[in-house]
Amino acid sequence: MKIAVYCSANSQLDPDFYRLAAEMGQWMARKGHTLVFGGTDLGLMEAIAKAVHEGGGRVIGVVPTKVEERGHISPWLDVHIPCDNLSDRKQLMEAQSDVFVALPGGVGTLDEVFNVVASASIGYHQKRVILYNMKGFWDSLIQMMTDLRAKGVIRGDIDQQLLVVNSLEELEQLIIDN
Repeated sequence: MKIAVYCSANSQLDPDFYRLAAEMGQWMARKGHTLVFGGTDLGLMEAIAKAVHEGGGRVIGVVPTKVEERGHISPWLDVHIPCDNLSDRKQLMEAQSDVFVALPGGVGTLDEVFNVVASASIGYHQKRVILYNMKGFWDSLIQMMTDLRAKGVIRGDIDQQLLVVNSLEELEQLIIDN
């Protein structure tokens, strides 16, 4: 299975996030899953790519030109897909992937998550979108989504479009059930 992982490219994060990202990458490699990610050599992106690659898994990086210009391409790529900008990257990652998982991240990660959730909500795909809620990282977003649903601005059952797991074991089960 090709698993798109959205996550932070920042380096000043909780050390547990790096450990948990690496554990996920090791699991992906053991199970023969392919990582599809933003292709940078920074932050959690680097941690998961390195773990997948070192475990013998396949790593696909979808790399915008601005990342390439700054010299931040991950050395762990098996497949390098260049793209013009972030919109292209999102489209290419969506097309390449069977499921989407968000690790801790900021504005870029939120943009990617909501892009695939919105696409699913109007029927462009039926792929799972999963928040890996490491150490409660996504709790405030989950609460906001619950509040938006209560206020009537989210149609349907957001819990079916945006799934939440709190551990690698829960993530594994969702991937197996996919």
